[in-house]
Amino acid sequence: MLRFFIIFSVLLIGLFTLEILQPVEKHVILPFTSMIADISVWIVTLFDDGVIATGNVIRDQASGFGVRIERGCNGLEAVIILFAAIFAFPAPFKHKLIGFVIGFVAIQALNLVRIISLFYLGQWNHTMFEWFHLYLWQALIILDALVVWLIWLRKIPRPGPPDDDGAAPGSGTGTHEAVA
Repeated sequence: MLRFFIIFSVLLIGLFTLEILQPVEKHVILPFTSMIADISVWIVTLFDDGVIATGNVIRDQASGFGVRIERGCNGLEAVIILFAAIFAFPAPFKHKLIGFVIGFVAIQALNLVRIISLFYLGQWNHTMFEWFHLYLWQALIILDALVVWLIWLRKIPRPGPPDDDGAAPGSGTGTHEAVA
């Protein structure tokens, strides 16, 4: 357990430090955030064609109302927390990779719902927009990462119980042989 907390902490500190570096911001964070805005607008235009994205801003062409997707609103902080939790836990690399990819998609899917709902909520009621933005959605995105991690923990294969000689089943180190 101590090993998990040490690796988890090191990964968190390292990844959050990496995230705030200017070259990472310029070449990874900003393009990713713009892509999230573009995907959000693509989804919205399935129902409302009066919405455009310019960089990280989603704007309603009729009213001029817009929302800017900033650092902390692109879901990457929750992804970093999930990454650190999955890769700090002792499990086969293949299972870590699968869990992370599925978790990344789950977090970003919920984040798209968040962005689109806030876009429409902001046009309807600014006070409600602020409350949902600052309190409800922030917590739900982090909770999403936690739930994905907990589901992943339940799905990773567990090592079997040791044989009488202390070796794991199928390890070939035991002295017992099956009789046919």
